[in-house]
Amino acid sequence: MIDEFAKDNLHKRLRRDREALLWKLDGLSPYDARRPLTATGTNLLGLVKHVATVEARYFGEVFGRPSPEPLCRWQDSDGSDHWAAGDETHDQIVGFYRRTWEHADATIDELALDAPGHVPWWPEPYADTNLFAVLVHVIGETNRHAGQSDILREGVDGRTGMRAENEQPVDEEARAARFATIEQAAGAAASAGAREGRSAR
Repeated sequence: MIDEFAKDNLHKRLRRDREALLWKLDGLSPYDARRPLTATGTNLLGLVKHVATVEARYFGEVFGRPSPEPLCRWQDSDGSDHWAAGDETHDQIVGFYRRTWEHADATIDELALDAPGHVPWWPEPYADTNLFAVLVHVIGETNRHAGQSDILREGVDGRTGMRAENEQPVDEEARAARFATIEQAAGAAASAGAREGRSAR
């Protein structure tokens, strides 16, 4: 009973984080969805593509249930799952993610939490694992990338939040005041640190 309760709660968390990640693409132009937003090229549509690939591998080949989606061998991965090629559309990548959900959900629904799996890209002695460990790992991956997408989207147009129904209108004046307050606190801490450094000499 406790295993089913745990699996149900973990699965709900994964579903919530998936939707949050996808929502960050809402209303973006094709350029803004895929343009690099950090020095390493992190981009919003690429995060979705990457997490779709993660789910396809972890809930597919790890449990002997290969994804029906075409994937290169994990050994041949070259990082191209982190960005959208010029001929890949938004709908293709989102469709890939949603189809991956279906395959992953079937694996989660059909297997027990202690069902054995093998992750060949994990080092020994961790490669032999089970559904519980993989589910926790994938939730962590999805949550991490959803958090990245929060920050990236805020930088594009100021939109924040986890789901559409909870989104608040942007109050530029309130944001500017908050920014100034935090900047002032950081400046005060820097000044105090400089004074302490001088007095320690």
